[in-house]
Amino acid sequence: MSNKALVKDYMTRDVITVSSDTSTAEIIKLMKETGHDGFPVKDNGTVIGMVTAFDLLIKPWVKTVSEIMSRDVVVADQDMSLNDAARVMFRMGISRLPVIDKEGKLVGIITNTDIVRSHIERSTPMKVNYFKKTLEQLYGVKPEVKRMTVPIEKLRPTQSKVYADELQGRTYEIKRGLAEPTIVVKTGDRYVLVDGHHRTLASYRLGCKEIDSYVIDIKKDMKLGMEKTADLNGVYTLDDIEVIDDAQHPLIAITTSMRKAMAGKKNGG
Repeated sequence: MSNKALVKDYMTRDVITVSSDTSTAEIIKLMKETGHDGFPVKDNGTVIGMVTAFDLLIKPWVKTVSEIMSRDVVVADQDMSLNDAARVMFRMGISRLPVIDKEGKLVGIITNTDIVRSHIERSTPMKVNYFKKTLEQLYGVKPEVKRMTVPIEKLRPTQSKVYADELQGRTYEIKRGLAEPTIVVKTGDRYVLVDGHHRTLASYRLGCKEIDSYVIDIKKDMKLGMEKTADLNGVYTLDDIEVIDDAQHPLIAITTSMRKAMAGKKNGG
């Protein structure tokens, strides 16, 4: 498993684009509908410009994108390292890079949000290796790790509860294609969910059929300890997971307490 993150590993592939004759009124409507503040302008699969909310704010009102779009667009190769892409964005003061393939065709877009996400996900390979080594020690197996999509209906959850606020955050990420892979152990014909219950439940509720996962295949059919614990808790399907809405996820709780502390200082507390 390579630790070198590439642009193609984190970019959004389903890019919303506009054409040079799209009206500025349509751009504003699109921004409201999608929450995005900029779009590549494409012609025959090739990026010919970029239009952003900044263009709409500082330039005189015009009818079409062609009259306000930036034509000097910096693009990234999909095989570029994420660190190099981050350096380019930082030094040029831009928040997004259209991504192209060898033929110069648009294949994705990488944003500063994706850069932040890549840093948050750095622990994922460590987590995968941790679970792999744990399985080796506990069961004397020699697992193989691969990244693949897993049918959600075949996942066996092992966690009985999730937090409603974290579930909301994961739903937001999934809608924007930002969620990191889950970690799953394959034993026999079962896929036992080890890490990623919020992501999986959010995907399930959104109607997704598959989920991106790191699969640790132990190549044996054995009942894991976490499955036995799930049995005791009556957790067999995603519908058995309880969503806690009267308590906050620990990360959110810390953030809230900091906000309260800051508010208290302002009020002289």
